[in-house]
Amino acid sequence: MTIDTQAEAQSMINTAVGPVPVPFPTISNNIIDLFMLTGKSAIVTGGARGIGYAISEGYCQANIAKLAIVDYSNHEENIAKLQKTHPNTQVEFFQCDVRNAEQVKDVITRIHELFGVLDIFVANAGIAWTSGAMIESETDAEWHNVMNVDVNGVYYCAKNIGKIFKQQGKGSLIFTASMSAHIVNVPNYQAPYNAAKAAVLHLSRSLSIEWIDFARVNTVSPGYMATEISEFIPKETRTHWSQLVPKGREGIPRELAGAYLYLASDAASYTTGADIRVDGAYTVP
Repeated sequence: MTIDTQAEAQSMINTAVGPVPVPFPTISNNIIDLFMLTGKSAIVTGGARGIGYAISEGYCQANIAKLAIVDYSNHEENIAKLQKTHPNTQVEFFQCDVRNAEQVKDVITRIHELFGVLDIFVANAGIAWTSGAMIESETDAEWHNVMNVDVNGVYYCAKNIGKIFKQQGKGSLIFTASMSAHIVNVPNYQAPYNAAKAAVLHLSRSLSIEWIDFARVNTVSPGYMATEISEFIPKETRTHWSQLVPKGREGIPRELAGAYLYLASDAASYTTGADIRVDGAYTVP
């Protein structure tokens, strides 16, 4: 086929990719303003302690209007501290077991009815594998529990919030993955946890394409963090961890908050399908 004129060339392009490009969004010229969450709402699962609490605290500091913390346990002191320190943010707590599909659906529906628009969802709730080498585990119970929390729970959250985001035509979903989705940890054995976090990472990448027209989907991959989830690990093992991290130490939860804030904010309006590793350079090739 011969193209003789510019009009014919443009016609071919229009046929292939559509005649009208996607318009640019209207965003603030002030970069700092883009990072603020003023007027927005968010849900954070596992948000009452550890990494989730640091995320919740960071969102409050960024002036978020409405924050729903969803957790298996009610850590009343932490919730009360957020409410007292950030009176301009409506902080609500909802108890939920993310392993239960109906509970997840119900709590997201209740928060949607309470808040109206839902802008941000952080699927952060997760548990560790504590039994060491997989073949030494006496039963399959812990495998199923890790998968039910770390994979199925994330799926239930994504499925229900995705429907709301599509209805709204906007939203930001952020998963907590792990550096363990990228590497195999030593000397501690945790194959099921690594497999679960790898699933979360690829689910996020896949949904970023499925939801490209109405929402952003990204992950944060923390490295070794000084939180309650690692308390069962012997001190000598955690010391060995630090020796393997180029930074020379474990991270603290607040060192993760900036990544979650960026992905939640309008500063990340062109960021989807991404993974931010916050691991002290552990996974650098």
